[in-house]
Amino acid sequence: MIDQATIDRIFDTADIVDVISDFVQLKRRGTNHIGLCPFHNEKTPSFNVSQSKGIYKCFGCGKGGNVVSFVMEHEHMAYPEALKYIAGKYGIPVHEEKPTEEEVQKRDHRESMMIVNEFARKYFCQQLLETDRGRAVGLAYFRERAINDQMIDKFDLGFCPEGQDVFTNDALGKGYKLEFLESTGLTIVRENWRADRFSGRVMFPIHSVAGRVIGFGGRTLSTEKKIAKYLNSPESDVYHKSKVLYGIFQAKRKIVQEDNCYLVEGYTDVISLHQKLIENVVASSGTSLTEDQIRLIKRFTSNVTILYDGDPAGIKASLRGIDMFLEQDMNVRVVLFPEGEDPDSFARANTPESVKEYIESEKQDFIHFKTKLLLEDAQNDPIRRSELVTGIVKSIGVIDDQIKQSVYIKSCSKLLDIGEDVLYSELQKIRKRRLEEKQRKNRQKTLHKQDNVIPVVPAHVSNVYMEEHEKEIIRVLLLYGDMLIFEDEVGKKVRVAEYIIGEIRNDELEFENLVYNRLFETAAELLNEGKVIEKHVFINHSDASIAKLCAELLTNRYSLDPYWAKHGSQIETEDQKLPTDVPNLIVQYKRKILEKGFEIKVKAMLEAEKSKAHSDEIIQLQTELKDLLEKIRQLSDLNGMVILK
Repeated sequence: MIDQATIDRIFDTADIVDVISDFVQLKRRGTNHIGLCPFHNEKTPSFNVSQSKGIYKCFGCGKGGNVVSFVMEHEHMAYPEALKYIAGKYGIPVHEEKPTEEEVQKRDHRESMMIVNEFARKYFCQQLLETDRGRAVGLAYFRERAINDQMIDKFDLGFCPEGQDVFTNDALGKGYKLEFLESTGLTIVRENWRADRFSGRVMFPIHSVAGRVIGFGGRTLSTEKKIAKYLNSPESDVYHKSKVLYGIFQAKRKIVQEDNCYLVEGYTDVISLHQKLIENVVASSGTSLTEDQIRLIKRFTSNVTILYDGDPAGIKASLRGIDMFLEQDMNVRVVLFPEGEDPDSFARANTPESVKEYIESEKQDFIHFKTKLLLEDAQNDPIRRSELVTGIVKSIGVIDDQIKQSVYIKSCSKLLDIGEDVLYSELQKIRKRRLEEKQRKNRQKTLHKQDNVIPVVPAHVSNVYMEEHEKEIIRVLLLYGDMLIFEDEVGKKVRVAEYIIGEIRNDELEFENLVYNRLFETAAELLNEGKVIEKHVFINHSDASIAKLCAELLTNRYSLDPYWAKHGSQIETEDQKLPTDVPNLIVQYKRKILEKGFEIKVKAMLEAEKSKAHSDEIIQLQTELKDLLEKIRQLSDLNGMVILK
C-alpha cells in the first residue's frame, strides 16, 4: 500500500497537462488546453484540460476527473498502479512492501498478464546481452542490421533461447503461473505438452502508449521456409493488434513536437529511422491499417507521412486503406523510396542529414501521388483510365472539407485531362452510395433499440389531438410508406407504414381531422391485407376530400438548387433522413399529446381541490400527473429529437 504522504506528493508534483500530453495532442485555448478526446471518436475537439484546477472534462462523452483518474481510465490501471506510473514519470520514490500471495491472487487477470509480459521483456533482454548464445545469435543479428546498443536499450530488444520450453520453465521457477503465460501467448499449452511460442527468435517488445509491454513480435533466425519469418503475440485481454502501433511510446513526444507522424511497415524500419535521429515514426507491423490505429495517430497529430518501399505492387495494394486517413480529416503525404529500398535499408546506407533531405524533397500529397501512380499504370487503356477516375474521385469523396475537395478536383482535372464537371458528377454518385451505406448501418441506432422504446400514451389521456402533427404523419405515410426504415433485433425489415401505423394503433390514438383519419384507416387496411401503400390509390380515391388532400401533401415543397447538386452538395434529402426523422416525428406527436393532457390534468386537479373533491379522486389525479411527467421526461431524453413548430 502507498502511504498518504507519497500520494500527496504525487498529486502536488504532477502537471495534468504534462501527463495528458503523453497521450493526447493538446493546444492552448485561453486559460485551458483542448484536444481530441481519447475516450470516444470525434473530429472536433471537446476534451478540455484545466492546468490551474488540475482537472479534465470531455463535453462530448462526459468523462472527467483528475490526473490519476485519467491514467486509470486511459491505461486501464488500478489506482495504485496509476499512482506508481505518475510517480515514475516524475522520479518520485514509492516504497511498498512486497505484496502477499493473497494480494497477488486478487489482482485481476489483465494486470497479471501485464506483470508476466514485463518479466518476459526483462528475461529476453538479459538473454540477449548476458548469455553466450544470445550474444552469438541474437546480438549478431542486430549488429548485422547495424542496430547499436542505444537502440537495443531504447526498444528493449531481446532474444528467446532455443528449446521447447526453456523460457516457460524459467518463468514457472520464478513463481509466474502457467495460466498467465498461456493467456499472454508466451507459452503454447496443449494436453500433456507445452512450448515457448518465440523459441529461437529475436524479440521486439510492443509497448502501449504509456510504455507498458502488452505483446511481442519475434523474428526467426532460421532459414527454413516452412517457419514463419515473423510471429506476433496472439490477441488477448491486453494485446489487440489492430489497436496498437509499434513504436508509439518512443515516438509520441516527437510526433507532437514535429506535428507529423511517419508511418512505416516493420519493426526495423522504425528502429533504423530512430537511429538516424528521425524519431516521430511508428509501424503498422505489417497489418492493414485500421480505424483504431489511425485514431491513435490523430491523438497526437493530424499530419501523417507514409514511407513506402520501392515495391509498386505493395503500394497499390495499400492505397485503399489510406483513404481511411482522409475520412478522419487527416492530411496525408507519401514518400516513395528508390526501387529495391525500404526505410530500413535506406536509413542504414545514408547519413541522418541525407535521409531527412530525401524525405523532405520527395514527399508529395497523397491524392496527387495516387493519381500519378495509377495514371502511369493505366497509360492509354480507356477502361483502366475509367477505373482510375473512379478510384481518384472515391478518395476525394471521403474528404469532408469541401474547399479541399474543390482544390483536388481542379488539380486532378488537369492531371487526368478530364473536365471538372465530369469529376463532380462522379463525386456526387460516390457520395450518394456512401451516404446510403452509412444510413443502412445506422438504421438500428436511434430509436429502434430496446432501451429506446417510445413510451406509450396512457389510457387516462383521451380526446387530445394535435392536428399539425397528424398532417405531417399522413404526409410521410403517403410519400414514403413502402420505404424500408430499419431492421429489428431479429432481422425483420420494417417499413415506414408498418412503423407509423404500429405506433398509432399500439396507443389507440385517433386523428381529430376526419379526412386524416379516413386516410389513415385506409392505409392500415392495405397494410393488414399485405398490400403496398401506393400513392395513386389515394390520389385516385373516390372520396374527393382524400384526393384533394393527397394533391396538397404530395407536392414537393423543397428542392435542391441545381448549383449544389452539380457541385456535390452533401445536403441530405428527406428520404435519406427517414430512419431518424420518422421515429422522432412520432416522439414529438406523442409528447405534444402528453403535454396537452398534462395541462388538462392540472386544471382538473385545481378544480378538484377547489371543490374539495374526495381524497381518492385527488390521489388518482396526482398519480396520473406523475405518470405523465415521467413519460414526458422519457420522450424528451430520446436522442435526435426533431421539434416541429
